[in-house]
Amino acid sequence: MRAVQITRFGGPEVMDIVDLPDPVPGPGQQLYKVSAAGVNFADTHQTEDSYLAPQQLPLIPGAEFVGTPAGGGDRVVGLLDGGGYAQRVAANTRLTWPVPEGVSDEQALALVLQGTTAWHLLKTSSHMAQGESVVVIAGAGGVGSLAVQLAKHWGAGRVIATASSAEKRALAEELGAHATVDPALAEDDPKTFTAALREANGGKRVDIVLEMTGGNVFDGSLSALAPFGRLVAYGMAGRAAPAQVVVPALMGTSRAVIGFWLAHCMTRPQMMDDAMTDLLQLTASGVLKPVVGGRYPLTAVREAHQDLLARRTTGKLVLDPAR
Repeated sequence: MRAVQITRFGGPEVMDIVDLPDPVPGPGQQLYKVSAAGVNFADTHQTEDSYLAPQQLPLIPGAEFVGTPAGGGDRVVGLLDGGGYAQRVAANTRLTWPVPEGVSDEQALALVLQGTTAWHLLKTSSHMAQGESVVVIAGAGGVGSLAVQLAKHWGAGRVIATASSAEKRALAEELGAHATVDPALAEDDPKTFTAALREANGGKRVDIVLEMTGGNVFDGSLSALAPFGRLVAYGMAGRAAPAQVVVPALMGTSRAVIGFWLAHCMTRPQMMDDAMTDLLQLTASGVLKPVVGGRYPLTAVREAHQDLLARRTTGKLVLDPAR
């Protein structure tokens, strides 16, 4: 099979197209023929070995796929612990879900990792209640574009999205954001960003922030929280130094900082089932509209990562292993 392999850590240049034997399914696994593989920002950390889980070389990146059983059968979308950038994958059948008619490969891939992350950020980690204000950092991205829609659908009083360009801010508003903020305001002083978030919320502090950048964006977001507000940190896209959270400051303001990593949900398959069942139904009915980004040939995987790192993309990026 053709696959993307990494034998050294670094940027997009370390990904090579190679021919490898098909993976051999282990206990509880099945071999699938891949029709599309998802690309996530976490994959760029994987190539650098800069994410939460240490990586072992050589490796095939990629954590999600859409495909059919190698011996024939219905289309499924599934999660992997690696190996997705390939023409064949061995997947745990407990972490695959049938794709309904009318839901495209790209839409299904947008749901399986990014969608479940957005679902659990709001339902499980922040426990969003109706009427609360929600700030979605990177509201035009894969997770953010879905979180904006879900927060609006579940009755958030006000949804505020950040996005780095006028086009992305317009997209976030089309998806349901009541207001948008340019995260560049945080570059010089997080206080400026805090003020912008409060202004976007009618002058009031905010209840929930879904944060995946770090650095000044994290600091400015934390300062914008109201008493009993919650900041959920689920990424570090800015590659900034880890934020320092001071316990007395949390106590004195009754704020909470919560970490989230989807890998822990994957060890509890029912948590994934709950999210995927809901997300697939919402998408099939047209209530949820995953934003589809670029579809790249497998041979253009470096370009896909370059575009992602340069913030040139919106929505879900996928690889086509047939090309």
